[in-house]
Amino acid sequence: MYNQPKPTKDIGVIGLKISWSPEASDELLRRYGDDAVEWRLVYDTEGCGCAVNGVPALWAVTGPEPDDSAADSTPFKLWHDPRQAVFFDDELRVSFNSEKMSFSLASDGQIYTSRLVLADRR
Repeated sequence: MYNQPKPTKDIGVIGLKISWSPEASDELLRRYGDDAVEWRLVYDTEGCGCAVNGVPALWAVTGPEPDDSAADSTPFKLWHDPRQAVFFDDELRVSFNSEKMSFSLASDGQIYTSRLVLADRR
């Protein structure tokens, strides 16, 4: 009988890259404190009625969930559920609009939101 290799958990970077504007980094630290250095990108479907109807959100966290993967991200650590990666392009940008006091999440192909939901889940 054929011996299949056992699956291994990938705890490294799996293709998602996040860049943060200096304004976004500064504002996150101002709002959440200097210890807010780990974030989780989620496609939040709570209250949206369907698993494909959701909104992107960033949660301040103390570490990854058991199945999370790390994104290529500086200056913050960023975690995400690899099953939700289908909802995002591989390269994303987080920026901050000081006039509207809001964060945005975008890629070269689209703007996901100009009012990114933030939550402190630490």
